[in-house]
Amino acid sequence: MSIEQQHFPQFFITSEGECPYLPGRRERKIFTHLVGMDAADLNDVLTRTGFRRSQNIAYRPACEGCNACTSVRIPVCCFRPDRTQRRIIRRNADLVVEACPPRVTAEAYHLFRQYITARHGDGSMAEMTIMDFTAMVEETFVESRLITYRRRLDTEEGPAGELLACCLTDIHDDGLSMIYSFYHPGLPKRSLGSYMILEHVHRASLMGLEYVYLGYWVPGSPKMGYKERFLPQERLVDDEWVMVDRPRKLQQAG
Repeated sequence: MSIEQQHFPQFFITSEGECPYLPGRRERKIFTHLVGMDAADLNDVLTRTGFRRSQNIAYRPACEGCNACTSVRIPVCCFRPDRTQRRIIRRNADLVVEACPPRVTAEAYHLFRQYITARHGDGSMAEMTIMDFTAMVEETFVESRLITYRRRLDTEEGPAGELLACCLTDIHDDGLSMIYSFYHPGLPKRSLGSYMILEHVHRASLMGLEYVYLGYWVPGSPKMGYKERFLPQERLVDDEWVMVDRPRKLQQAG
């Protein structure tokens, strides 16, 4: 393709707003549109440089005087579940997992409303209607799946039953990007949020992909603290991916 034929995206800056992660901070974003035949390729490139997708928009924080939002991805070949994570996998061995087209059902929206009301009732997504939810899931020019997690009925070979969790996932040339996940808020022992991440690592391995992109980790934000538990991981620091391994155990003196 000649340089005249290439599509160069235009980038824009949002106005400032209240930071959803750190009290007293202000945020703004740089963004571009993901539309047309080049959308998937552009999304691949931008995701590797710290952008996230929301519908047909790719965005990245561009806050004045703050760079706390740090892109995080799990290198699939290096990751091994720790003892707690292995227990989470065993607790959810009864779930039936399916990668579905990104289409909204009443069942999925009901689960989403349960999750938002219980976990983020005071957040910006609390007022989302089914039309808003449909736009979030279905409006995309890139390859996406709605990964569903259902409780298996009766026997191991039996049909799948109640929907317990979902994750909207993009498929990139180098990995899977977990765009948005939600789950039944009344089953804390299952640790469904963590299980979906662990299942995505396994899924990426089976697909021959290198990474699972987790979005932004924000030091000091309780909402994002869970991402620290998935080690080793790579963090985007000064536009370079830096490996962060498991902390070494302190040696006894003497």
